[in-house]
Amino acid sequence: MKKGIHPNYREICFVDLSNGFKFVTRSCANTKEMITMEDGRELPLFKLDTSSESHPFYTGTQKSVDNLGGRVERFRNRFGKTPIKS
Repeated sequence: MKKGIHPNYREICFVDLSNGFKFVTRSCANTKEMITMEDGRELPLFKLDTSSESHPFYTGTQKSVDNLGGRVERFRNRFGKTPIKS
């Protein structure tokens, strides 16, 4: 393998800014800040707007389209029986 062409693959701490959730994984993401973990390690810090801890799909707070006044059912009743023209 050629030297100097591979990205810097290392452990990085990702922090969800909406709730403070932290997780450590390996990544090539470029970072400018560092964070000291509870165990004393100093790791690069990557800030996230949303993670699996705050995204509505993963937390179960996402609203289903079927529950919003029966729009889907009304659409199916109106257009579900329309014959397809070829």
